[in-house]
Amino acid sequence: QVRLAESGGGSVQTGGSLRLSCAYSGFDADNYCMGWFRQSPGKGREGVATLFSEHTTNYADSVKGRFTISQDKENRILALQMERLQPEDTAMYYCAAVRSSNCLMQYMLRIGPNFGYGGQGTQVTVSA
Repeated sequence: QVRLAESGGGSVQTGGSLRLSCAYSGFDADNYCMGWFRQSPGKGREGVATLFSEHTTNYADSVKGRFTISQDKENRILALQMERLQPEDTAMYYCAAVRSSNCLMQYMLRIGPNFGYGGQGTQVTVSA
């Protein structure tokens, strides 16, 4: 059974940092596109970052240079290090996994009951 469990969210001031973690189990990550997406009222869903084959990464323009996605295969953790946070980064952040031979940011927009797997989310709030 696939399980994804996010943690590490919280409230920070503008310019602060947070590190999100996603503990995953029930699948071989080598065969999956993994990533993070976020969702907030009024802004909809946005793909944030993807990781494929442990080292191939891709980022949304809005977070490029501030966020870093990484994987600890031994402990089965997908992480998202977030630096220089801005109020517009406020959202619920979700970890996701899609079994695929490639990894597209648009996969993060499609995560749902019939596509891939997603966690329950962790809230990030950035105050001005």
